[in-house]
Amino acid sequence: MNRGYPTNLTDDQWQILQKILEPTTRKRKYSLRDIVDCMLYINKTGCQWRMTPKDFPPYNLVFYYFTKWKRGGVFEDIMGTLRERLRIALGREESPSVGIIDSRRAKTAQHVDRERGIDGDKKVKGRKEQVVTDTLGLPLAVSVHRANIHDSKGAESVLEKLANKFPRLKKILADGGYRGDALKEMARKKLGCQLEVVLRPDESPKKFNVVPLRWIVERSFAWLYNFRRITLDYEFYSDSSEAMIQIAFSKIMLNKLSN
Repeated sequence: MNRGYPTNLTDDQWQILQKILEPTTRKRKYSLRDIVDCMLYINKTGCQWRMTPKDFPPYNLVFYYFTKWKRGGVFEDIMGTLRERLRIALGREESPSVGIIDSRRAKTAQHVDRERGIDGDKKVKGRKEQVVTDTLGLPLAVSVHRANIHDSKGAESVLEKLANKFPRLKKILADGGYRGDALKEMARKKLGCQLEVVLRPDESPKKFNVVPLRWIVERSFAWLYNFRRITLDYEFYSDSSEAMIQIAFSKIMLNKLSN
């Protein structure tokens, strides 16, 4: 069992994850804790799968679990469980009443040939990461799509992931890129909430203005820049990119819970 890397789970953090990943104990050649530690190492350092240190389990076994948990929604479940625990620890309700949506452009590595496009506005060839957070900056949902898809259209994929999960959600704040009656109607019908577009003041276009609450999701994106695997998108498939973002957010929340 390896315990030599700063990215490794602490005993308290593993106790939280163990209840989600390993509800029943059975003998294993490689522990799930070491497998998770290897994923966290890759996520933080940007290391290639084949180049993980030898004191971790074999990379192909770790990649097998990564693929299995990605397809089974396990990373999404972990992110949701940690968010609920952290909200309760901070004296909040499990379900938020206000969400904030925004997107981030991510350049893709040269070997990525699928599910990427060119954002004509930012001149970025790659993908867009759509994220909805609560007012604490904790993630509610994550979606990744081609960069050439406009926010007003790409947001549909991330809003769909909110359906039937947040009974207290009444409002989602967005910037001007999410304007459009179709998206507002979708939020009303599928989520039972209002999508409110909050614009920056027009009277001072050259001056930086902090828009109430909208800065929170920008801070959440800033947290992600501490994880090299998602600073540049190396993943061949966009759902792998989503999983890597979910892993990063989960580690952030685990660190907050254990402080």
